[in-house]
Amino acid sequence: MAHRLFEGKEHATSYWKYRVSPSAQLIEEVLSFLKKKRGVQPCDLAVDVGCGSGQGTVLLAPHFSSVVGTDISPAQLEVAQEHTTAPNISFRQCQAEELPFADSSVDLVTAMSAFHWFDRPRFLQEAHRILKAKGCLALLNYTMDMELDYGDCSHTLNTVCKEFYAALLPYRNPCLGPCSVALYKQCYCSIPYTEKEWQECMWVKKSMTLSNYMGMIESFSSYQALLKKDPEEASRLSTDITHRLLAVMGVTSPETELVVGVRYFFLLACKSED
Repeated sequence: MAHRLFEGKEHATSYWKYRVSPSAQLIEEVLSFLKKKRGVQPCDLAVDVGCGSGQGTVLLAPHFSSVVGTDISPAQLEVAQEHTTAPNISFRQCQAEELPFADSSVDLVTAMSAFHWFDRPRFLQEAHRILKAKGCLALLNYTMDMELDYGDCSHTLNTVCKEFYAALLPYRNPCLGPCSVALYKQCYCSIPYTEKEWQECMWVKKSMTLSNYMGMIESFSSYQALLKKDPEEASRLSTDITHRLLAVMGVTSPETELVVGVRYFFLLACKSED
């Protein structure tokens, strides 16, 4: 069963503002795998499933004749459209399990921080159906346990962050299981393609303000679940964590920049020719 979340316009706007985009290094991993498997063939069409507000979709545009982002949420797609200028990008509203593309018509299917919300067996069947022979599937995600780096107080900052993550853990959606990495690894093992790769840990460092870091965490499903259940407690928790992090950093402005380490993991798989 697929899970429908992140559908309101306010939340979609928050997604665009705060969620981290896949790094150039990650996109290059995907493209290198595709080129290695498809050789010198031109890349006509990429489909980014569960594209949300389109941060990952736009990164594919320079490498394909056409890129289509799909999502179930009209609000997410509206925000994606507002921030997209590349003429070869378009968006379609549809379920991840019912993709409006012909059999064997797509060079690359991606799902960036979205696959875990799908009806996973049905989506994998759909991806197999629409992929060309030697077309590739790329499923990317990152973990919530990010690491902050600021001066000589990084260890203390991360102690506070771990308390934040622990407070949100009871509100984690049950469909995700105890560990998203394990969920994706299970998928990797189940895909019958012989040509596939698994990367369990790739750290990417991003500079952002403390307010943006907090905004990103608040956009996660666990915080949103707490916000829905108890808005006052969610606000209290966020305010408390922000004040504690500022105190540790020895600053007063949440617009102070720090470095956030994001742990990505991903699987890449190539459809066979027969």
